[in-house]
Amino acid sequence: MADNLPLSGRLALVTGASRGIGAATARALAAAGAHVVLVARTSGALETVEDEIHAAGGSATIAPLDLTDGESIGRLAQAISGRWDALDILVLNAASLGTLSGVPAIDAKEFSRVMTLNVLAQQALIAAFDPLLRKSADARVIGLTTGVAAKPRAYWGAYGASKAALEVLVSAYGQEVVKVSNIRTHILNPGATRTAMRARAYPGEDPNTLKEPEVVATAIIDMISTDNPDGYRVDLAK
Repeated sequence: MADNLPLSGRLALVTGASRGIGAATARALAAAGAHVVLVARTSGALETVEDEIHAAGGSATIAPLDLTDGESIGRLAQAISGRWDALDILVLNAASLGTLSGVPAIDAKEFSRVMTLNVLAQQALIAAFDPLLRKSADARVIGLTTGVAAKPRAYWGAYGASKAALEVLVSAYGQEVVKVSNIRTHILNPGATRTAMRARAYPGEDPNTLKEPEVVATAIIDMISTDNPDGYRVDLAK
């Protein structure tokens, strides 16, 4: 790739990179010149995205792992720190929808799984990669959220609560590091997008009426490529 690409020489890590918004974001980051670490549970799907990136002239490395396993996150951070000096971009995209239900009917075990991936794993990622992010000359952490985090909706309590917690974690981290590092944190609400999660939540919806994940990926590239202040937020649902 040419050295004049906007993200040339930068290292990015994208979770949930095997499909949907994560895969589209990984491809867009690579097209902009970044080397992208692709994280998801399914190695076969990750290899497909990696092949697509390489075929387009980009650079990527796959890292199949279960983010609900906190120790695996630490091992990944160790492996990356042994190969690269800094992490420039961290896209916190992986999430679980869970079952939509009334708050009294939320299954405790499933709620625990949703919170583990959507909140605990995200904090573990920030903690594990904080040292590498601090070494970057311009680090960006982007957390993907949902409209129901700020505007609660019936039957979306579990997912909305997990994303509200993610927003607080990412935003608080940004305030903690803004004056002592080059890390800036941003929040992005993709809005209605043609993804597998959206299809699960709205099974009767016509997917052709929704925007493609690439639209969200473009918005993420814009957030990263622009000198936005800490706490900058984009809402594509508007």
